[in-house]
Amino acid sequence: MFVITNAWKNVIRNKGRNLLVLVIVALIAAAATIGLSIRQSAQNARTTGLADTTVTAQISLDRNTLLAAAQKQGANGGQPDFQALRKSLAGKQLSLADYQKYAKASSAVKATYYSQSAGLSATTGFQPVSSSDTSAGTDSSASGQSDSQGSSGSSQDSQGYGAREAMGGRGMQSGDFKLTGFSSDTAVDHATNGKFTMSSGKVFGYDKVSAGQIIISKALAQFNGIAVGDTITVANATDSTKTYKLTVAGIYTNTSAAGGTSGGMGNAADPDNAIYTSMATLDSLSLSSASTGESPEMQLNFTYVVSDKAGYAAFAKDVKAAGLSSDYTVSSPDVEEYEASLVPLDNLAKFALTLLLIVLGVGGAVLVALNVFNIRERKYEVGVLTAIGVRKAKVAAQFVFELLIVTMAGLALGAAAGAAASVPVSNHLLASQVAAQQSQQATQLAQFGRGMQGGGMPSGSQGQTGSQPGGASNAQGPSTTGRYERRASAFGKATNYVSSINSTVNVSVVGELVLIGLALTVISSLAAVVVIMRYEPLQILADRS
Repeated sequence: MFVITNAWKNVIRNKGRNLLVLVIVALIAAAATIGLSIRQSAQNARTTGLADTTVTAQISLDRNTLLAAAQKQGANGGQPDFQALRKSLAGKQLSLADYQKYAKASSAVKATYYSQSAGLSATTGFQPVSSSDTSAGTDSSASGQSDSQGSSGSSQDSQGYGAREAMGGRGMQSGDFKLTGFSSDTAVDHATNGKFTMSSGKVFGYDKVSAGQIIISKALAQFNGIAVGDTITVANATDSTKTYKLTVAGIYTNTSAAGGTSGGMGNAADPDNAIYTSMATLDSLSLSSASTGESPEMQLNFTYVVSDKAGYAAFAKDVKAAGLSSDYTVSSPDVEEYEASLVPLDNLAKFALTLLLIVLGVGGAVLVALNVFNIRERKYEVGVLTAIGVRKAKVAAQFVFELLIVTMAGLALGAAAGAAASVPVSNHLLASQVAAQQSQQATQLAQFGRGMQGGGMPSGSQGQTGSQPGGASNAQGPSTTGRYERRASAFGKATNYVSSINSTVNVSVVGELVLIGLALTVISSLAAVVVIMRYEPLQILADRS
């Protein structure tokens, strides 16, 4: 009790010196509070940002690994063995049954949806939206003939197809239209061409009764004079003698597709030439992989929906246990997009850690120096106490308690100031990091001598693919707000950077601050203890006299 009482009296007695120590500790605590809250926010955003958000996942062929292995085996210093490279990729595409098997293999999967695309060619009565007729699926001699002629009209069309095939154009072999079949409304909502709204009619059904129903774009309908309820005739992209009659159930308008041009990649690549239908229609036309087997012209996109990021990790583990070959990878566009959105926040967390270490190092050194000077000034007091019988350990403990009282008071003041300043300071620093990230992307674009052309999107726009369900733009961790900044890249889709955080001081931050205060007290007091233990009381008194 003597130690504590005497320590408090000395704190009151030496106001000036202790006030200086208190200010220094308060500054250290304020900086530490801001740094710790930023790191805590970054950690919470990373671990819990997708905890309660629906996440999608895909299984895809790891072509890079397969090609690298094939190149290594066939490396002979000359021309690559193209046959071996093609062989390494042949037969690797997963079937619909395979995807469904892996869905059943994991309890983390809550739902699935999928789509598949096939190419179709034009006929005399139904042409793609195009500024020229070089890729049309009809020979000019067949102009004006009715599609109702059936195989005869198809024979006329085969002349045009033969000419295109002789030209060797791969894009032309894929057809003039891209027919995409969907498994459900969810799959339609995530069409690769982006969002759309119905102008007239309604979306097709998904059962066998609705097989043959399609919806087409408003531009394609206007180009061909088609209305809801009309029947169109299209041809097989690889065998124009095969024709299909489809009923237009609705007409849609693209709302997020990037323009209506094919970009020189053929009519099938033009969003306005996209024809949407159900998987039941593809099956009935024998255009699905389930009916024709694997085909490079048929793109099967299968998506798994899991509850959260933990479910995604469990799904990846389960499918590997179910026998998924190492030739395939499990990925999630939602997780990848969210990770990319955290880049500025991660950079800020690293900066905060560096600043925290510097502040603690400099502040600790100053406190040690002040404490040593304090002991030297009170050398006579130490000599008197030890001369009257007070043990050196108690004297040293008194000085430790004095510093602890001042440190805890400074820590409380600094923590309060840091908590008040943490949100505006953190957001200001984060804005600088986001600006730096954007500047880096702008520099990359400038290296190519141009701004965003074609590949990029203006700030605030949506990409063609649309946002995945529960994507990064919907994810909110406990210490991140829901505000994101849309940033376009010429080399990939837009990234929603986390542009503001709510770096509040929680129990974890307070606990870390207390530990920091105790550490500063112990470290700076050690110097005083060492000095006190070296003093001899009689020598001190003799020097004084």
